[in-house]
Amino acid sequence: MRTTLRAVRAVSARRVGSLATAKPALRTAPFLASAAAGFRVEAATALLQSCGRRNYSAAVTKVVRPTAEMYPEIVRDARFGELTAADVEYFKSILPESAILQDDQDLSGYNIDSMRKYNGQSRLVLKPRTTEEVSKIMKHCGERKLAVVPQGGNTGLVGGSVPVFDEIVISLANMNKIRSFDEVSGIIVVDAGCILEATDSFLAEHGYIFPLDLGAKGSCHIGGNVATNAGGLRLLRYGSLHGSVLGVEAVMADGTVVNGLGKLRKDNTGYDIKQLFIGSEGTLGVITGVSVLCPKRSKVVNVAFFGLDSYEKVQQAFVKAKSELGEVLSAFEFMDRESQIQVARFSELRRPLDEQHNFYVLVETSGSNREHDDEKLQNYLEGLMESEIIDDGVVAQDETQLKNIWTWREGIPESLARTGGVYKYDVSIPLEDLYLMVEDCRARLIEKGYEIGTEASNIVSVVGYGHLGDGNLHLNVAVKSYDKAIEKVLEPWVYEWIQKRQGSISAEHGLGFAKRPFLKYSKDQSMINLMKQVKEIYDPNGIMNPYKYI
Repeated sequence: MRTTLRAVRAVSARRVGSLATAKPALRTAPFLASAAAGFRVEAATALLQSCGRRNYSAAVTKVVRPTAEMYPEIVRDARFGELTAADVEYFKSILPESAILQDDQDLSGYNIDSMRKYNGQSRLVLKPRTTEEVSKIMKHCGERKLAVVPQGGNTGLVGGSVPVFDEIVISLANMNKIRSFDEVSGIIVVDAGCILEATDSFLAEHGYIFPLDLGAKGSCHIGGNVATNAGGLRLLRYGSLHGSVLGVEAVMADGTVVNGLGKLRKDNTGYDIKQLFIGSEGTLGVITGVSVLCPKRSKVVNVAFFGLDSYEKVQQAFVKAKSELGEVLSAFEFMDRESQIQVARFSELRRPLDEQHNFYVLVETSGSNREHDDEKLQNYLEGLMESEIIDDGVVAQDETQLKNIWTWREGIPESLARTGGVYKYDVSIPLEDLYLMVEDCRARLIEKGYEIGTEASNIVSVVGYGHLGDGNLHLNVAVKSYDKAIEKVLEPWVYEWIQKRQGSISAEHGLGFAKRPFLKYSKDQSMINLMKQVKEIYDPNGIMNPYKYI
C-alpha cells in the first residue's frame, strides 16, 4: 500500500468513535516480513503446496478401507466386463510401458482420494499422452464394456475421481501441454492435464491470469477443474467456468472424439454442447482439451485481513465492500475462530492478528491504478473502523505478506485434514442463514451425545469458512477417524437443512460418490430424469465414471 497507509497499530473498535476525525488507519503487517517475528517463507510455501497433494500428509497414514466395504449397499454393475490379460496387452500396443501402472504400490495413489476417505480397487492405470490414445482406449473399453474413471490431479473432495470397484483409471497427467495462446484476445488452449498453477504462471509471463484459483492449484488439472465446474477464490471477480470456457475437446464412451475447441466468444449456431461437459464429472466423456478466455492480470493487488465479533458484522462488511470497492473487489473470504485455531496448530506462521476474534475476513482488491485502488481500500477500511464493524486488522505491504495472509485462508483444508479425517459439506445458502448452519450442526452433534474438541472425543472441531461473495459455505467436521455413526448423524440432516432454505447441496465440489444419494434435496425429479436421459444418450452402457453423480 502507499505510504498514507501508515505503519501504526489500529485502535480497537471501541475507541474509534472518539477519534473519528483523525481517520485512523489499520496497522500494516510487519510481523510477516521478519523471520525473528516467527515468519518462515518455507513453512508457508509447504503448507499451501500440500493442499490437494495426492498423499495428503505424512501425519495421515491410517489404512483406508475399501469403499465397497464401507458402503455394502453399492453393488458392482453386472453389465461391466472384467479386465483380462488380453486387454492389458492391447493397451500395451498403444501406450509405452511407463504409461501403464499395475503395481499395488503405484495404484494406491490413484485408488485413494485426497481425503483418504474412499479407496477403490482398480488394477490398472493408463496414462495416455494424446487425444488419439484416449480415443483408442475408450473405443476398446466401450466394446468390452470396461468401466473407466477419468482422473486429473485427484484433488476432489467428494470421491468423484477415484474408482469404487475395479474401474480402469485414465489419468490425464501426461497430457500437459499448452497448445496455443493468443496474446491479443487472451484465449488459451490447453491439454486437460495442465496443472492450474503452472498454467497461471505461464499466463503471468504474458500479463494475463487464469480466471480460477484454488487451494489445490499446485496439483489440480484444468480438465478436472472444468469437469467439476470448480469455483474457487476468483469467482466473485471472474464468474464461473460456464462463462470462461469457450470450447471443450472430449472423447466419448465409444471412442468418438468431439472437437469443440472453439475460440469464439460469440457462436450462436445450435446447442451449446460444451456446457454439458462442464460439471459432468467424467460421466459423459473424457475431457482432453479446453479453450479458456483469460482476463488481463491486475497490476495492483491489495489484501486486508481483519477480525470481527459477529457474523452480522461480517455481512455488514460485505455490503460495504460491494458498494465502496465495487469494480476492484476480487475476493471476500470469511473464516470463523475455529478454522484459524486449526491452521495455527499446524503452522509455524505467527497469527496475522494478536488477539483472537469470533470471525475473520480477507478482502482482496485488484486493479490497474495504485493511487485509485489504495484510496478506495483505505476509505473502506477506515469506514469499517469508524462504524465499529471490525475490531482490528492488517494490510499487506508487499507480495510476500500478501501471499502469507492468504495462507490463513488457503491452509484451512490441509490443516483440518491433518486431524485424521474431515466430513466436508460445500453448500450454497442464502447469506442471512449461512453461518447458522455451522451453529446448528454443532448443536446437533452435542444433542446426539458427541463432545467436540475434547481429548476423549472423536470430533476435533466443527468449522465454517468460505466465499461469502458467492454465498458458498464450507462446513467441515474434522474427526480423528471416519465413523459411520457420525456420518449418519450428519447425513441426510445437512441436506434436509439446506433444502428447507432452498440452497444447493454442492456449490463447487460437485456430486461425486458422496452426494449422489442426496441429489433430490437440490433437484426435483423432473430435472433428475432429464439428467439421466442425457447420460443414457452419451453413455448408453454406463461405463463412464459409474456409481457417481446420478
